[in-house]
Amino acid sequence: MKHESPIKRRESRRIMVGNVPVGGGAPIAVQSMTNTDTCDVEATVGQIQALQAAGADIVRVSVPSMDAAEAFGRIRERVSVPLVSDIHFDYKIALRVAELGVDCLRINPGNIGRDDRVSAVISAARDRDIPIRIGVNAGSLEKSLQRKYGEPTPEALVESAMRHIDILDRHDFQDFKVSLKASDVFMTVAAYRQIASQIEQPLHLGITEAGGFRSGTVKSSVGLGMLLMEGIGDTIRVSLAADPVQEIKVGFDILKSLRLRSRGINFIACPSCSRQNFDVIQTMNDLEARLDDVNTSMDVAIIGCIVNGPGEAKEADLGLTGGSPKNLLYMDGKPNQKLDNASLTDDLERLIREEIEKRKKQEEAVIARSAD
Repeated sequence: MKHESPIKRRESRRIMVGNVPVGGGAPIAVQSMTNTDTCDVEATVGQIQALQAAGADIVRVSVPSMDAAEAFGRIRERVSVPLVSDIHFDYKIALRVAELGVDCLRINPGNIGRDDRVSAVISAARDRDIPIRIGVNAGSLEKSLQRKYGEPTPEALVESAMRHIDILDRHDFQDFKVSLKASDVFMTVAAYRQIASQIEQPLHLGITEAGGFRSGTVKSSVGLGMLLMEGIGDTIRVSLAADPVQEIKVGFDILKSLRLRSRGINFIACPSCSRQNFDVIQTMNDLEARLDDVNTSMDVAIIGCIVNGPGEAKEADLGLTGGSPKNLLYMDGKPNQKLDNASLTDDLERLIREEIEKRKKQEEAVIARSAD
């Protein structure tokens, strides 16, 4: 089931967030944000490492004070994933984290104050090749825009973004990305559609304050899915009132469903019915938990009966079709062996891991031959 995505990506300028390319046709980056106290270095480092293990390409850290900036420097020394600092209003914090090795500044230039302060931040970013992220949020629009529009609208979000962009343009600074987030799906989608045709810079997507794990996942999947289908978006964050690690997992699942990224196992599983010859739901829950550490891309079909089972199993790298008295396993589209229900999950995990190891060795051999 290896097919290229039919989505034609929006052309955008490429920037570098640390060693991660963003825009310009680069893979869509998945990011999250720490929710620990930044001054608690141990807790924040631990959470960043957990996010990185889950696949995060970029992690954002809030830096609300100079004490947090100093803590950020100690955090920066202990993690390898690119870090974005989230800063509001205080330009001195931005200057300090730039010195301490931040990979991207999330700071709206229009909120910094006097032009000399804006110039200082932009100069620091330029000198150190640090991109800036302009982040517009429907919940914190400028008062003048609130008066002009009466309420948050897509047009208000875009106008806010363009005000900040104009400041960067006046300083001839083009290495930035933009986000325009609202908790309303329609508003967010409309705003991104509008700005996508007005600037060349990469766009960071998100439905802000989307909700808890279930409702936030649904809302983000709908909103981000609509934009991604149109080729809009260069980085994404799924904002959930949940463990940030879940944001990374959901983000990759969204991209996998659109064939825009492949990381870990892509499970194809039936919802189960009375025809099932094994407990599909329990088997899936167990496999997802056991194989959560797998980064290798692989399609695995788990189908409970012979109605749709053979068709799905033949298209997957590894597929299981429920049968009586035993279930039939397919490997690379061909019947391979039969598996008992009694040890089904153990056998499937073992066979999947064996296939992954085989693929890794094949890839290493190809790399070795190409190096000779």
